[in-house]
Amino acid sequence: MSTIDRRKLLATGSIAAAGLVATASSHKASANTPPSPEPETITANPPGRFAGKVVLITGATSGIGETTAKAFAREGAQVVFNGRRANLGQQVERTIRDLGGEATYIQSDVRDPQQVEQFVNTILEQHGRLDIAFNNAGIFMTPVEIQDMTLDNYRDMIATNLDGVFYAMRYELPVMIAQGSGTIINMASVAGHRGFANTPHYNASKHGVIGLTKAAATANAQHNIRINSISPLAVDTPMLRRSFGYQGLTYEQMAPNFVTPRIMSTEEMARAVMFLASDEATAINGMDLDVTGGQLA
Repeated sequence: MSTIDRRKLLATGSIAAAGLVATASSHKASANTPPSPEPETITANPPGRFAGKVVLITGATSGIGETTAKAFAREGAQVVFNGRRANLGQQVERTIRDLGGEATYIQSDVRDPQQVEQFVNTILEQHGRLDIAFNNAGIFMTPVEIQDMTLDNYRDMIATNLDGVFYAMRYELPVMIAQGSGTIINMASVAGHRGFANTPHYNASKHGVIGLTKAAATANAQHNIRINSISPLAVDTPMLRRSFGYQGLTYEQMAPNFVTPRIMSTEEMARAVMFLASDEATAINGMDLDVTGGQLA
């Protein structure tokens, strides 16, 4: 393996922390290859563990969100998801329905509180309840240190990754409180536990998500609502591949630097989300689940 420049490694540590979204077409079968994905089928037989549950997912037009939407549908859930890119959202909806699942795509932007409110209201109008919410939508930007960062870059990162989670919970919680139950999973990151020199805006957004999660969990446990988050490291997504690309790095170079020396799969993230949403996790509340393969140990 070629020597990796320390600044590139620090940058890529935070890039990997984004855990956002990608394809594995160029992977060779090796120790760095994620486990095989779930079979491409949706219909649960017998009915799945989330049969009849109404599931909201933000940012499910690709990557972790898309995989999680398919996984919930495979287990019998009625999935409603959003995202900014209508062409991708409609494609994901069509794929899930063609495979026998239930899914509805609604175009909306988590940076806009009015659009988030309408998104949640539409789910309530169509389904009458909201059982599970996965607030997943997020972005990552080119690494840059504080003194070189533009205000627009900082504000867009916070608006998407942190404000978007706040807006979602702001409108999800009244629905769950009224019905007397619910569970929320927020997308955090290893960057919410570490300080990377050249992604301060990303680190700030993910530290904020963990703080919001813990505060909301404490306040709403009395309403039979559980709120947790997950923190990935490097997840095989298009965003991660692009990020490695502009750093001049490859998966094969980076994987040995991780405690578990491989890139994680979106299927692994989906399973973590579904565990936290399931009846197997009824005693888990206010926790950030480490899904980094031991990087935070």
